[in-house]
Amino acid sequence: MKPAKERIKSIVKILRKEYPKTKTALRHKSAFELLVSTILSAQCTDERVNRITPALFKKFKGPRAFAAAKQTILEKEIHSAGFYRNKAKNIIGASKKIVKEFGGRVPDSMDKLTTLPGVARKTANIVLSSAFHIAEGIAVDTHVKRLSGRMGLSTERDPNKIEKDLMGIVPHKDWLDFNYLLVDHGRKVCVARKPLCKECPINYLCPSANTL
Repeated sequence: MKPAKERIKSIVKILRKEYPKTKTALRHKSAFELLVSTILSAQCTDERVNRITPALFKKFKGPRAFAAAKQTILEKEIHSAGFYRNKAKNIIGASKKIVKEFGGRVPDSMDKLTTLPGVARKTANIVLSSAFHIAEGIAVDTHVKRLSGRMGLSTERDPNKIEKDLMGIVPHKDWLDFNYLLVDHGRKVCVARKPLCKECPINYLCPSANTL
């Protein structure tokens, strides 16, 4: 099997063909809605988040409304997302900072986004790529972590170290979509329990093919 850097362009090309309309599954109408949705999605499915947010964004319209929200009320609204106390605290805290320090607008840089409560590199990367079309890194979620290991793209376990490995081999022009390509593939083919290796279009490029 060739080194990851020699395989990655072929992998991306094939995945782009398989998932031509790849994008975040989180429904949103603004950078702020995407930020809140991404915070809610931690250890929660995108599908569940998408069931919560329509009513949530109807009740709280924008960062100023969230900044003024009572935590107990917000907790009830997002309860089904899990870890609702911490998520409510972070959403309110992030909203307050956006209003106070960024003029009510979600910042468009990694350095500024990661100063917001509840926002680490993964969340920041998703907001930057999907809301602003800015590629400062590659979001590493559970799908990207699993597939990067299986495909021999990284031997690390820490998301930040995995991201560093991926940034070293994935062409910069593909950073915006790389997370979404792997997420789509992880949901459809390279599933967690029993990957469908025989049906996988990149199995000949994967060192784990037919071994799991």
